[in-house]
Amino acid sequence: MTKFKQYLELTKPRVVALLVFCAVIGMFLAVDSDGNRVLPTWHAGIFGTLGIWLASASAAAFNHLIDQRIDKIMARTSHRPLATGELTPMKVFVFAMTLGILSMLVLVFLVNMLTAVLTFFSLIGYAVIYTAYLKRATPQNIVIGGIAGAAPPVLGWTAVTGSLHPYALQLLLIIFVWTPPHFWALAIFRVDDYSRAQVPMLPVTHGVKFTRWHIFFYTVLLFLVTLLPFLTGMNGLIYLFGAVVLGIGFLWYAVRLFTSTDDFFPMKMFNYSIIYLMVLFAFLLADHWLVEPMVHLPVRFDPIV
Repeated sequence: MTKFKQYLELTKPRVVALLVFCAVIGMFLAVDSDGNRVLPTWHAGIFGTLGIWLASASAAAFNHLIDQRIDKIMARTSHRPLATGELTPMKVFVFAMTLGILSMLVLVFLVNMLTAVLTFFSLIGYAVIYTAYLKRATPQNIVIGGIAGAAPPVLGWTAVTGSLHPYALQLLLIIFVWTPPHFWALAIFRVDDYSRAQVPMLPVTHGVKFTRWHIFFYTVLLFLVTLLPFLTGMNGLIYLFGAVVLGIGFLWYAVRLFTSTDDFFPMKMFNYSIIYLMVLFAFLLADHWLVEPMVHLPVRFDPIV
């Protein structure tokens, strides 16, 4: 593996790509204080995306650094450059710090202070609070720590408007509730890995059956939460149709998880959950821009500045 690929892998490019995608969608869903749709300027779009990507990549690199002992044990992560010894901890630390500092410089001086502050707390929340503490402290680690991973659409929104609107918090809530069933499906598939590494993921501490029930309950909650953008007037019938169809699909996986004898089925659910989130946000965007909102409820919020 070339040095470039080693450092690129530290940034978890596929995970970060999903985060940045959600941030960009957040930019194009932003509304002003009167609830009017606004387009991001090229300046906010380019530098906001760059700053959020740098911060996400930095958090991912810190995750590699902190989890190096676990990564060496788990089959899923044993190939990582720090686990194999291709990179040293000091090199990874310098790389992660450099990305983090660059992200703050870009966001503070080229975007706005609110986005920089929220991004900083998200970085700390994932890299330190979740990875260094919660991941090893409680089987509810992914629930409590999920708030940091749910922040990208809010960061994209504030990069464009410079203010925090309650509509943006609905996007955060969707990803926050989506995270547990998404990640616990993977944890069921990798339960032996997590057990060997002594990471107290829910299927390790409470068993696979208990985890399946939690996945089901969170999937039901997710279905209800995804109705909020329609119920509050943020989006209309196009989004509602997409949310219901996608939600029924997610519920089917959650129910089927109880009876499937396919050992790979949890990974199928995990993969569906990624497609689900991307398409759900695509429906949000399509409803927001491609159709004149004729059925939105007359609900307006004052932004939180």
